[in-house]
Amino acid sequence: MKTLYLQLESGAAGDMLAAALLDLVPDPRASLARLSALGIPGVELSLSRGTRGGIEGALFDVSVHGHREGCDHPDHHDHPDHPDHHDHHDHPDHHDHPDHHDHHHTGLAEVRERIAGLAVPEKVRADIRAVYDLLAEAEAKAHGRPVDQIHFHEVGTLDALADVSAVCMLLDELSPDRVLASVPNVGGGTVRCAHGVLPVPAPATERLLEGLPWRGDAPSAGELLTPTGAALLRRFAAGFGPMPPMRVLRAGYGLGHRDAPDRANLVRALLGEEAPPAEGGPNGRVAELAANLDDMTGEELAFACERIREAGALDVSLAPLLMKKGRPGHLLLALAAPERADAVAAAILRETSTFGVRRTDTARYELARTVRAEGALRVKRGEGYGVAKEKPEYEDAAARALADGVPLRERLR
Repeated sequence: MKTLYLQLESGAAGDMLAAALLDLVPDPRASLARLSALGIPGVELSLSRGTRGGIEGALFDVSVHGHREGCDHPDHHDHPDHPDHHDHHDHPDHHDHPDHHDHHHTGLAEVRERIAGLAVPEKVRADIRAVYDLLAEAEAKAHGRPVDQIHFHEVGTLDALADVSAVCMLLDELSPDRVLASVPNVGGGTVRCAHGVLPVPAPATERLLEGLPWRGDAPSAGELLTPTGAALLRRFAAGFGPMPPMRVLRAGYGLGHRDAPDRANLVRALLGEEAPPAEGGPNGRVAELAANLDDMTGEELAFACERIREAGALDVSLAPLLMKKGRPGHLLLALAAPERADAVAAAILRETSTFGVRRTDTARYELARTVRAEGALRVKRGEGYGVAKEKPEYEDAAARALADGVPLRERLR
């Protein structure tokens, strides 16, 4: 299985992901020429080399009407969570930059018209549109506005459209069977916004990461994961965690524009062949964490289970027990990756009445998982051991059922 693995120790922005993929393709200059011919008005693309933390890699630059944008995602001047700067770029205050005089705003419908006019295959066009829909939906949720009231600044839109189109085109060129990533580092501290200061991650980024694992960094890090980076990861990454065993064929390094003194500000992309799932014995490990509970209410148990899932549990279940002195109780069983077991156990001790948690490390049989998109619906597929099965993601199916006014079972088929 051809797998692309993204290492996100310094977060990710659209230009960093594009640069890493350009550094990975066999002929970066030929790929850049194809990207330059997409037909985005007023946009010029360039590729150069640089170093971050002593590591050489690629720098991807987008110029809009001769001005290199200081941000990798749509510039929502009228939205309170849009940052004035991003640590991956050179212009720390692009809202006040003297060359930044075009204040025309573009709605999502106009962005979709631009996407419709791009010289790209239909599959790539669908990916670009899906990423922009994710961005618009996240902004709408963050600000409590309908999606059709979300507006993008003209210059920022063209810059971000170039980044998003580049990543979608390059992934189509590389054609991995699946994309995996490390748990993204969002940064830490605060970020300056058009209407004040907000904690990292900014609300739109946080919305894009809902249901996905992420981690923070020291307050001095600033914003490392931008909304465009988060939207691209949401669209393409089938899973987040340690790199699976794989034979690495090529590596690409995409540099951020800021040369941070305390980190190599880059994304590393590794393309290789992942070992097929074993057809015989177990191919994975899992920790089982258990506790017996007889003095908690149903409301307390439900609340505790949610907090334990947030701590990193793969699954949490409750089963009825008959305990000492004939008292009814529950067996709480949480499954966790071995490296997350300590954090999950700590959550069980914190959120429940138990004084102890039992841990059993055991082998398990796992199907190799991939996720594909069918419009707004993600479909999960598992293969291995002579078995192949798939089903829509529940959250997506539920949202579609509510939007379409039909029973859930009709969207789970």
